[in-house]
Amino acid sequence: MSTFDILLPKMGESVAEATITRLLVQPGESVASDAPIVEIATDKVDSEVPAPEDGVLVEWLVAEGQTVQVGMPLARFAPASASASASAASAPPPPATPTPTPIPSPTPSPTPSSRSRFYSPLVRSIAAAEGLAMEELDRVPGTGADGRVTKQDLLTYLSTRTSTPQPQPQPQSQPQPQSQSQPQPQSQPQSPPAPLSFAPEDEIIEMDRMRKLIADHMVRSVATSPHVTSFVEADVTRIVLWRERMKAAFEKTHGTKLTFTPLFAEAIARALRDFPGVNASVDGDRIVLRKRIHLGMAAALPSGNLIVPVIRDADTLNLVGLARQVNELTERARTGKLRPDDTAGGTYTFSNVGTFGNVMGTPIINQPQVGILALGAIRKKPAVVEGPEGDTIAIRHKMFLSHSYDHRVVDGMLGGSFVRRVADYLEGFDLDRPVA
Repeated sequence: MSTFDILLPKMGESVAEATITRLLVQPGESVASDAPIVEIATDKVDSEVPAPEDGVLVEWLVAEGQTVQVGMPLARFAPASASASASAASAPPPPATPTPTPIPSPTPSPTPSSRSRFYSPLVRSIAAAEGLAMEELDRVPGTGADGRVTKQDLLTYLSTRTSTPQPQPQPQSQPQPQSQSQPQPQSQPQSPPAPLSFAPEDEIIEMDRMRKLIADHMVRSVATSPHVTSFVEADVTRIVLWRERMKAAFEKTHGTKLTFTPLFAEAIARALRDFPGVNASVDGDRIVLRKRIHLGMAAALPSGNLIVPVIRDADTLNLVGLARQVNELTERARTGKLRPDDTAGGTYTFSNVGTFGNVMGTPIINQPQVGILALGAIRKKPAVVEGPEGDTIAIRHKMFLSHSYDHRVVDGMLGGSFVRRVADYLEGFDLDRPVA
C-alpha cells in the first residue's frame, strides 16, 4: 500500500507554527476528501486540516497539544485509489495447513514513576495555590483514569490535610563573613501570589487556549508600554441623521448593510494620514513609521473571547469598500471562519465599546502598535449649539473617543491632537453626501 505524509499547510505570511488541539480521525479509519482530520490552533485563529482525497489515515505523526512547524508531517495517509489497486493486484494464496504459533505470555506494563504521573493544569494550579510541593502531590491518591488525581481528589485531600510543616532543607555551607567595606547586596525576590482558597460551591473554569493568549498579550502590553489615555467628546449628530436617511438606499444599491463602524473607520484612517506618528511601531530604540494603514477592528466572539481582524489599506477604500470589509470580517469572526492572514499586520486598532452600552473606556494597546481608540456609545444629550444669532440649547447625538497611546514615543500633543482630528472629521460629516 503506497502512502504519503500530510503536511501542516502554510496558513499565512505571519504564521510559522500551530498547536494540535484535537485529532478527529483514528488510525485505520477511512475518510472522505476534504473532510477535516485534525483541529489546529495558531496564535491568531483556530482552523482545521482536511484530508487531501479519499483514503485511510494510516498513522498519526503528532499528538494533541504538540506544536508543529509549517511544512512538518502530521499524519501518514493511504489514498483510496492505491488501496484498491493493491487489493486487486494481490491474489489470494493457496490454502495451507496452519501452523500454530505459540502465544507469548503478556508482559506487565511498568508502573510509571511519580515524576511521570500526569496532572491536569487545574490540579496543578490548585496545588500551587495551596502550597503543595510536588513530592506531596505525588502522594495524593487518585481515583481518575490510570490513577490520575482529579479536582475532587485534591480538594478531599486538602480538607483532611494536617498542618504539619514540611522539613526545610539545610544549607550545605555557611556563608563567609563580609567585610564592612563591602556589604552584602540585598536580593529582591519576586513575591509569589497570595494563596487562593476555594469554597465547595465555587466553580473553577480552566482558561481555554485563546483566553490564555489574550491574557498573556494584555499583560505584556501593559508591561511594555506606559499607557496614557486622552478623551474627546464628539458631536456625531450629522452622521446619525445621514445614516438613518441613507441606510436603506445604501443596502439596496450596494448589497451590504451600512453600520456606524465603516463611518468611524473612515475618519480614523484619514486622521492617521494626518498624524503618521500614531501609525507606528517601536523596535528597541527605533520608531517604525508604517506607510500603509491596516486598521485592526476588535471583535467579540460568541465564546466571549476577543479577536482583531484587519481592514487592509483602509485609507484607500471608499465607504462602500469599508462597509463590505467590516461586514465580511465580522461575519467570519462570528462563524469562526477567519483566516490567519485576516488578523495579521495591523498598524492601528479601534474598539467599539459602545456596542455594550459603555460610554468610554481605557483600552490596552495591541502590541507592537503604539495606539488604540475606543469608541463609546452614542447618546442623546442637551448641548450648547453656536449659531449666527447666538447660542441655543439643542438635543445632540454625542459620543466619547478614548485614545490610549504609548508614551515612550507618542507625547500628549500628538496623542491628543490625533483623537481631536478624528472627532473633527466625524463632526464635519457632509449631510449632502451621496450614497455611492
